[in-house]
Amino acid sequence: MGYEIERFLGYVNDGLLCCICRDVLEHPLQAPCEHAFCTTCIHGWLVHHNNCPEDRQVLTVTDLRALHRYMRNDLSRLQIQCCPVQFERRHLDSHLAVCEHRSRECPNGCGYAILSAEDLHHNCIAELRTELELLRSEMICRVEETKQEMESRLDSQRRHMVQKESLLQAEIEELKSQMSRLLSDVRTLIASERQHRQDLEQANLEQRELIELLKGAKRDCRTKTSDASSSLPVTRLESLKRRTREVTII
Repeated sequence: MGYEIERFLGYVNDGLLCCICRDVLEHPLQAPCEHAFCTTCIHGWLVHHNNCPEDRQVLTVTDLRALHRYMRNDLSRLQIQCCPVQFERRHLDSHLAVCEHRSRECPNGCGYAILSAEDLHHNCIAELRTELELLRSEMICRVEETKQEMESRLDSQRRHMVQKESLLQAEIEELKSQMSRLLSDVRTLIASERQHRQDLEQANLEQRELIELLKGAKRDCRTKTSDASSSLPVTRLESLKRRTREVTII
Protein backbone atom coordinates (compact mmCIF):
# COMPACT_ATOMS: atom_id res chain seq x y z
CA MET A 1 0.00 0.00 0.00
CA GLY A 2 1.18 3.55 -0.75
CA TYR A 3 1.26 6.75 1.26
CA GLU A 4 -2.07 8.52 1.64
CA ILE A 5 -2.14 11.46 -0.73
CA GLU A 6 -3.66 13.67 1.99
CA ARG A 7 -0.35 13.55 3.88
CA PHE A 8 1.44 15.43 1.09
CA LEU A 9 1.64 19.20 0.71
CA GLY A 10 1.02 20.66 -2.71
CA TYR A 11 0.24 19.01 -6.01
CA VAL A 12 1.17 15.35 -6.60
CA ASN A 13 1.68 14.28 -10.20
CA ASP A 14 -0.56 11.39 -11.31
CA GLY A 15 2.55 9.58 -12.54
CA LEU A 16 3.66 9.24 -8.92
CA LEU A 17 0.48 7.41 -7.90
CA CYS A 18 0.19 3.63 -7.74
CA CYS A 19 -2.02 2.30 -10.55
CA ILE A 20 -3.62 -0.16 -8.11
CA CYS A 21 -4.16 1.58 -4.74
CA ARG A 22 -4.09 5.14 -6.20
CA ASP A 23 -1.93 6.35 -3.32
CA VAL A 24 1.55 7.87 -3.59
CA LEU A 25 4.09 5.20 -4.52
CA GLU A 26 5.77 3.29 -1.69
CA HIS A 27 8.81 1.17 -2.63
CA PRO A 28 7.86 1.64 -6.31
CA LEU A 29 8.38 -0.81 -9.16
CA GLN A 30 7.78 -0.26 -12.85
CA ALA A 31 6.49 -2.53 -15.61
CA PRO A 32 7.94 -2.54 -19.15
CA CYS A 33 4.83 -0.59 -20.22
CA GLU A 34 6.03 2.15 -17.76
CA HIS A 35 3.09 1.83 -15.37
CA ALA A 36 4.25 2.19 -11.75
CA PHE A 37 3.05 0.32 -8.68
CA CYS A 38 3.79 -0.11 -5.00
CA THR A 39 5.81 -3.28 -4.44
CA THR A 40 3.17 -4.77 -2.15
CA CYS A 41 0.33 -3.88 -4.54
CA ILE A 42 1.85 -5.33 -7.71
CA HIS A 43 3.10 -8.50 -5.98
CA GLY A 44 -0.39 -9.09 -4.58
CA TRP A 45 -1.88 -8.51 -8.04
CA LEU A 46 0.49 -10.92 -9.80
CA VAL A 47 -0.45 -13.71 -7.40
CA HIS A 48 -3.79 -14.02 -9.23
CA HIS A 49 -3.04 -12.37 -12.60
CA ASN A 50 -0.34 -12.43 -15.24
CA ASN A 51 -0.92 -9.06 -16.87
CA CYS A 52 -0.68 -5.34 -16.18
CA PRO A 53 -3.79 -4.01 -14.39
CA GLU A 54 -3.78 -0.92 -16.61
CA ASP A 55 -3.32 -2.09 -20.21
CA ARG A 56 -3.60 -5.90 -19.72
CA GLN A 57 -0.22 -6.58 -21.33
CA VAL A 58 1.54 -9.75 -20.21
CA LEU A 59 3.47 -9.10 -16.99
CA THR A 60 5.40 -11.29 -14.53
CA VAL A 61 7.44 -10.54 -11.40
CA THR A 62 10.69 -10.89 -13.35
CA ASP A 63 9.59 -8.11 -15.71
CA LEU A 64 9.41 -5.53 -12.91
CA ARG A 65 12.17 -2.91 -12.72
CA ALA A 66 13.12 0.00 -10.48
CA LEU A 67 11.48 3.35 -11.14
CA HIS A 68 13.18 5.75 -13.59
CA ARG A 69 15.68 8.08 -11.94
CA TYR A 70 13.77 11.27 -12.72
CA MET A 71 10.59 9.77 -11.22
CA ARG A 72 12.49 8.69 -8.09
CA ASN A 73 13.82 12.24 -7.77
CA ASP A 74 10.33 13.73 -8.15
CA LEU A 75 9.02 11.27 -5.58
CA SER A 76 11.80 12.13 -3.13
CA ARG A 77 11.15 15.89 -3.39
CA LEU A 78 7.48 15.59 -2.40
CA GLN A 79 6.70 17.34 0.91
CA ILE A 80 5.09 14.91 3.37
CA GLN A 81 3.66 15.63 6.80
CA CYS A 82 4.18 13.43 9.86
CA CYS A 83 2.93 14.70 13.20
CA PRO A 84 3.69 18.43 13.31
CA VAL A 85 6.88 18.07 11.22
CA GLN A 86 7.07 18.63 7.45
CA PHE A 87 9.97 17.41 5.33
CA GLU A 88 10.82 15.88 1.97
CA ARG A 89 9.76 12.30 1.45
CA ARG A 90 13.40 11.22 1.10
CA HIS A 91 13.88 11.95 4.81
CA LEU A 92 10.83 9.92 5.90
CA ASP A 93 12.74 6.80 6.95
CA SER A 94 15.21 8.70 9.09
CA HIS A 95 12.40 10.70 10.69
CA LEU A 96 10.35 7.59 11.49
CA ALA A 97 13.30 6.13 13.34
CA VAL A 98 13.00 8.87 16.00
CA CYS A 99 9.38 10.05 15.61
CA GLU A 100 7.21 9.51 18.66
CA HIS A 101 4.13 9.39 16.41
CA ARG A 102 5.40 6.67 14.13
CA SER A 103 3.35 3.50 13.97
CA ARG A 104 4.82 0.05 14.21
CA GLU A 105 3.56 -3.46 14.76
CA CYS A 106 3.06 -4.51 18.36
CA PRO A 107 6.12 -6.46 19.52
CA ASN A 108 3.93 -8.76 21.62
CA GLY A 109 2.48 -10.35 18.49
CA CYS A 110 -1.14 -9.14 18.55
CA GLY A 111 -0.70 -7.71 15.05
CA TYR A 112 -1.87 -4.17 15.86
CA ALA A 113 -0.05 -1.11 14.57
CA ILE A 114 0.59 1.22 17.49
CA LEU A 115 2.24 4.60 17.92
CA SER A 116 5.49 4.78 19.82
CA ALA A 117 3.89 7.13 22.34
CA GLU A 118 1.22 4.54 23.08
CA ASP A 119 3.56 1.64 23.85
CA LEU A 120 3.04 1.88 27.61
CA HIS A 121 -0.75 2.07 27.36
CA HIS A 122 -1.22 -0.66 24.76
CA ASN A 123 -3.07 -3.74 26.02
CA CYS A 124 -3.10 -6.64 23.58
CA ILE A 125 -5.90 -8.50 25.37
CA ALA A 126 -8.16 -5.43 25.47
CA GLU A 127 -7.50 -4.65 21.82
CA LEU A 128 -8.14 -8.23 20.77
CA ARG A 129 -11.29 -8.39 22.90
CA THR A 130 -12.57 -5.20 21.25
CA GLU A 131 -11.79 -6.59 17.81
CA LEU A 132 -13.48 -9.86 18.75
CA GLU A 133 -16.62 -8.00 19.78
CA LEU A 134 -16.59 -6.06 16.54
CA LEU A 135 -16.14 -9.26 14.56
CA ARG A 136 -18.94 -10.93 16.52
CA SER A 137 -21.27 -7.99 15.85
CA GLU A 138 -20.32 -8.00 12.19
CA MET A 139 -20.88 -11.76 11.99
CA ILE A 140 -24.30 -11.45 13.65
CA CYS A 141 -25.26 -8.73 11.18
CA ARG A 142 -24.07 -10.84 8.25
CA VAL A 143 -25.91 -13.91 9.56
CA GLU A 144 -29.07 -11.86 9.96
CA GLU A 145 -28.71 -10.42 6.47
CA THR A 146 -28.09 -13.89 5.06
CA LYS A 147 -31.09 -15.22 6.96
CA GLN A 148 -33.34 -12.47 5.63
CA GLU A 149 -32.01 -13.00 2.12
CA MET A 150 -32.62 -16.75 2.34
CA GLU A 151 -36.12 -16.20 3.72
CA SER A 152 -36.84 -13.78 0.90
CA ARG A 153 -35.58 -16.31 -1.64
CA LEU A 154 -37.63 -19.07 -0.03
CA ASP A 155 -40.75 -16.90 -0.10
CA SER A 156 -40.12 -16.09 -3.74
CA GLN A 157 -39.58 -19.76 -4.59
CA ARG A 158 -42.66 -20.70 -2.57
CA ARG A 159 -44.80 -18.20 -4.49
CA HIS A 160 -43.32 -19.45 -7.73
CA MET A 161 -44.09 -23.05 -6.79
CA VAL A 162 -47.67 -22.13 -5.83
CA GLN A 163 -48.17 -20.42 -9.17
CA LYS A 164 -46.62 -23.35 -10.99
CA GLU A 165 -48.79 -25.77 -9.04
CA SER A 166 -51.90 -23.78 -9.99
CA LEU A 167 -50.89 -23.85 -13.65
CA LEU A 168 -50.20 -27.59 -13.48
CA GLN A 169 -53.54 -28.18 -11.77
CA ALA A 170 -55.31 -26.22 -14.51
CA GLU A 171 -53.47 -28.25 -17.15
CA ILE A 172 -54.44 -31.48 -15.38
CA GLU A 173 -58.10 -30.43 -15.31
CA GLU A 174 -57.93 -29.56 -19.00
CA LEU A 175 -56.35 -32.94 -19.76
CA LYS A 176 -59.06 -34.66 -17.75
CA SER A 177 -61.72 -32.80 -19.72
CA GLN A 178 -60.06 -33.76 -23.00
CA MET A 179 -59.79 -37.36 -21.84
CA SER A 180 -63.48 -37.39 -20.92
CA ARG A 181 -64.40 -36.05 -24.35
CA LEU A 182 -62.17 -38.63 -26.02
CA LEU A 183 -63.73 -41.46 -24.01
CA SER A 184 -67.19 -40.22 -24.96
CA ASP A 185 -66.19 -40.12 -28.63
CA VAL A 186 -64.72 -43.63 -28.34
CA ARG A 187 -67.92 -44.95 -26.78
CA THR A 188 -69.95 -43.33 -29.56
CA LEU A 189 -67.70 -44.88 -32.19
CA ILE A 190 -67.94 -48.30 -30.52
CA ALA A 191 -71.75 -48.09 -30.42
CA SER A 192 -71.82 -46.95 -34.05
CA GLU A 193 -69.53 -49.81 -35.02
CA ARG A 194 -71.71 -52.30 -33.15
CA GLN A 195 -74.84 -50.99 -34.90
CA HIS A 196 -73.07 -51.12 -38.24
CA ARG A 197 -72.14 -54.76 -37.64
CA GLN A 198 -75.71 -55.59 -36.70
CA ASP A 199 -77.00 -53.87 -39.84
CA LEU A 200 -74.42 -55.72 -41.90
CA GLU A 201 -75.41 -59.08 -40.38
CA GLN A 202 -79.09 -58.30 -41.04
CA ALA A 203 -78.27 -57.38 -44.63
CA ASN A 204 -76.31 -60.61 -45.08
CA LEU A 205 -79.25 -62.60 -43.66
CA GLU A 206 -81.69 -60.90 -45.98
CA GLN A 207 -79.32 -61.49 -48.87
CA ARG A 208 -79.17 -65.22 -48.10
CA GLU A 209 -82.96 -65.35 -47.83
CA LEU A 210 -83.34 -63.63 -51.20
CA ILE A 211 -80.86 -66.02 -52.75
CA GLU A 212 -82.84 -68.97 -51.39
CA LEU A 213 -86.08 -67.46 -52.72
CA LEU A 214 -84.49 -66.94 -56.12
CA LYS A 215 -83.23 -70.50 -56.16
CA GLY A 216 -86.72 -71.76 -55.21
CA ALA A 217 -88.32 -69.62 -57.90
CA LYS A 218 -85.91 -70.98 -60.48
CA ARG A 219 -86.75 -74.56 -59.47
CA ASP A 220 -90.48 -73.80 -59.71
CA CYS A 221 -90.03 -72.29 -63.15
CA ARG A 222 -88.09 -75.29 -64.36
CA THR A 223 -90.78 -77.69 -63.04
CA LYS A 224 -93.62 -75.79 -64.72
CA THR A 225 -91.73 -75.63 -68.01
CA SER A 226 -91.10 -79.38 -67.95
CA ASP A 227 -94.79 -80.15 -67.29
CA ALA A 228 -95.94 -77.91 -70.11
CA SER A 229 -93.57 -79.54 -72.61
CA SER A 230 -94.75 -83.10 -71.80
CA SER A 231 -98.52 -82.34 -72.09
CA LEU A 232 -98.29 -80.64 -75.52
CA PRO A 233 -97.56 -83.82 -77.73
CA VAL A 234 -100.46 -85.76 -76.17
CA THR A 235 -102.91 -83.07 -77.17
CA ARG A 236 -101.63 -83.04 -80.73
CA LEU A 237 -101.89 -86.84 -80.98
CA GLU A 238 -105.53 -86.84 -79.90
CA SER A 239 -106.26 -84.11 -82.41
CA LEU A 240 -104.74 -86.20 -85.21
CA LYS A 241 -106.73 -89.24 -84.15
CA ARG A 242 -109.98 -87.26 -84.30
CA ARG A 243 -109.15 -85.97 -87.73
CA THR A 244 -108.38 -89.52 -88.96
CA ARG A 245 -111.74 -90.81 -87.72
CA GLU A 246 -113.52 -87.98 -89.39
CA VAL A 247 -111.85 -88.74 -92.68
CA THR A 248 -112.72 -92.41 -92.44
CA ILE A 249 -116.38 -91.67 -91.80
CA ILE A 250 -116.55 -89.45 -94.83
